Amino acid sequence: MNIVKTVALVAFVIICVILILLVLVQNEENNGMGSAFGGGQSTAFGAHSANVITKTTGVFVALFFVAAFGLALLNKAPKKADLSETVKQVQGAESENKAADENWLKDEVEKPAAEQTVIEVPAEAAAATE
Repeated sequence: MNIVKTVALVAFVIICVILILLVLVQNEENNGMGSAFGGGQSTAFGAHSANVITKTTGVFVALFFVAAFGLALLNKAPKKADLSETVKQVQGAESENKAADENWLKDEVEKPAAEQTVIEVPAEAAAATE
């Protein structure tokens, strides 16, 4: 698929360059850039050269738009999963974590006295603090 994208991109760049050159060469009432190449009247392509260049420009404009939309379709991102499902999963995981935290606290409070850790302070230390 990457080869197709690369070929399409190269073709698009070539179409763009040709289109730019065609627009620059057009001679509309001797005001265009075309007059710089051939003087006042350009008959290098014959008497109907303006019609040929105009039609060719139209064809390349159409190719430009087709290539642009084609590249857009080739490079579009894949469809992502519905966000509502992701939100539900995250909320479910959070509620499970919260329930686990609450259960841990209940387990610690409800431990019998025998299981709870008691720190014994030596009598000498207790007498010294008093």
